[in-house]
Amino acid sequence: MPNETRIVSPGPRDMTVRTEDGQILPIPPGWELLPPGDAGLTRRVKASGPTWTVQVKRGRKLFSRGIWAAAEQIAACRRSVERARATPEYARKLAGDRARRARAQEDYVVDFTRHVQAFLDFHPTHGELGQALARRVAEHATPVGSGTVARTSRIPVAERAEAAVIAWLRHQTTAYDHMQIPRVKGMRREVRRKLARRSRELLERYRRGESAAEDCPLAKALASEPSPPAKPAARAASPKPAVRATSSRPAAQARSPKPAARAASPKPAVRATSSQPAAQATSPKPAARATSPKPAARAASPKPAGSPRPEPATTPVTASPDEDPRAAKQRAVRERMARRGRR
Repeated sequence: MPNETRIVSPGPRDMTVRTEDGQILPIPPGWELLPPGDAGLTRRVKASGPTWTVQVKRGRKLFSRGIWAAAEQIAACRRSVERARATPEYARKLAGDRARRARAQEDYVVDFTRHVQAFLDFHPTHGELGQALARRVAEHATPVGSGTVARTSRIPVAERAEAAVIAWLRHQTTAYDHMQIPRVKGMRREVRRKLARRSRELLERYRRGESAAEDCPLAKALASEPSPPAKPAARAASPKPAVRATSSRPAAQARSPKPAARAASPKPAVRATSSQPAAQATSPKPAARATSPKPAARAASPKPAGSPRPEPATTPVTASPDEDPRAAKQRAVRERMARRGRR
């Protein structure tokens, strides 16, 4: 098993994995998990020997959880990668790759903007408005890592441009962001379909050359400040960094309701304003003891409270002339035990 390269998922227990056919395998001894994040090191480890790639499926997407491989194999690959990255040749190659990606991004933005303008096809009287809309859509949809439809490669660029325009109009010219859509299967898709029809009707007016109304949502959206790209906006609005940046442990302790609850607790107030005799006089528990039938029975006992208890050791044992002294002693013990039982 360790000599085979597999694609697995996390197992039900620690140090176990589940194969594609459902088999549970333990991690071989001497193996360790290489976390994801370094593509160069991951490729080198996979090429140097057998590995188990851990993947988790969420919906239609696969997410990597790292790869299992021999510890010596990972350490050797890490040392070789570090040596390669420390050379000047690697630094020049890295700079060249960055410049190439920047040029490719610029070319893609120009090409995408051209396809957006072709989809809009506004009347010449609204030519400037169409160019402004194309620039706004391209600025929002084309940044690397934005996660918009413009970054996919599954559909042609013309279809990406059309979908990006409809999405931008949905968020900027309708109340979609503030709608309370029921969590019913297909409901959100139906709402998007209806809003897309309204957006297409709005675009048709500008294609026919009709004059824009004073309350046109598209003119208002273009007159407002452009929204930042999708990825920076999501990072800025993410609640997790805000909580980490503004919350600290001492502040949380200062705002903790626990000290306030202790200060406002009625228990210290009762202790401070009441004395022990008063508490005993007003407490229902001593009253219940006073009215308990057991103390009353003790109080009504005919035996005087101050009568001395006879000591068994000092009680004289008298025997009849025809009685054995040992038998007389045993009789005295039985009588003494009987008196204790009656008490």
